[in-house]
Amino acid sequence: MRVRPGLSRSSSRPQGHSSTPWLYLAPALVVLGGLLVYPIYQLGLISFFQYTQAQVSGGEPTTFEGFGNYSALFSDSQFWQVLVATVLFAGACVVSTLAVGCALAVLLTRVRALPRLVLMLAALGAWATPAVTGSTVWLLLFDPDFGPVNRILGLGDHSWTYGRLSAFFLVLLEVVWCSFPFVMVTVYAGIRAVPSEVLEAAALDGASQWRIWRSILTPMLRPILTVVTIQSVIWDFKVFTQIYVMTNGGGIAGQNLVLNVYAYQQAFASSKYSLGSAIGVVMLLMLLAVTLVYLRLLRRQGEEL
Repeated sequence: MRVRPGLSRSSSRPQGHSSTPWLYLAPALVVLGGLLVYPIYQLGLISFFQYTQAQVSGGEPTTFEGFGNYSALFSDSQFWQVLVATVLFAGACVVSTLAVGCALAVLLTRVRALPRLVLMLAALGAWATPAVTGSTVWLLLFDPDFGPVNRILGLGDHSWTYGRLSAFFLVLLEVVWCSFPFVMVTVYAGIRAVPSEVLEAAALDGASQWRIWRSILTPMLRPILTVVTIQSVIWDFKVFTQIYVMTNGGGIAGQNLVLNVYAYQQAFASSKYSLGSAIGVVMLLMLLAVTLVYLRLLRRQGEEL
């Protein structure tokens, strides 16, 4: 577009309407401020005080601890064990969710309309199932006395929630089951946007399905894969309901604790609200770092487009 001499590009844009978008965003910002900003402020505030059941009931005044709660948290060996377990568990959930979701997305492009519709409805049913309901159903499926899984596999009265790894594996299956629909639908939409001529040319050249996925689809779907990966990291890192329900609060002797459940135990089971708040702040900062990476990648992809 040619610009008349004497006029810059910035001067050709309409002026005096810079505040209009903020007026439209104001109601949403007010709601988000009430639902997010104030609770986060209270969370951080409590983490700097001595806040136990005595302070909640008004029996003793609160005492300013500074970074004492964080010092106690970082010097606790159990915290680091739970942090490592959370990172490993979340990583396994993310990799498994992406693998299942991408594989089913490719399958959707290979089947006819009716099987595709059935698979989509089944996936949406898993996506819409509440976490408590889904966790309870999976416990019934793997129940050592009445569950059909042990009968089919011939495991007798084997208890999946007794062992540390088997309990984590059972929770992983439920997390993947309720998370893969998002990845499947998103990646499927991205595959449908790829020109069919590109895929047909690769097939005519003798490329296998795996080679097509690795050399053609993955580079073209990189923006979408980045989004679903970071979203899955955020969701799986803060898993609470599945662990709490399926391992009865963190497993035997806390062997299946993750950070969210550990914070809940410290705050409500042990009445150490300040220590639980400190764990919440640490989680918030870690997820904020992931979110900033997510936003930076989105901005870079927008500039490339």
